[in-house]
Amino acid sequence: MSAKQSPEELKRIFEKYAAKEGDPDQLSKEELRLLIQAEFPNLLKGPSTLDDLFKELDKNGDGEVSFEEFQVFIKKISQ
Repeated sequence: MSAKQSPEELKRIFEKYAAKEGDPDQLSKEELRLLIQAEFPNLLKGPSTLDDLFKELDKNGDGEVSFEEFQVFIKKISQ
């Protein structure tokens, strides 16, 4: 997957992982891990950890990542 995907494609990928457990409109930390490992395998190959990334993405602190929060992340990594 590239960060240059269409909004529809990004939504489809998000929903594919969000539907694995719990709320189908939110990513849990485990779902985010699976998405990153499969779609962005080089993203966490540095000092950044999944915990750091999850904290950064979960802007409202509800313990899950919404599609809107995910979109901010995609925009950030595509710059």
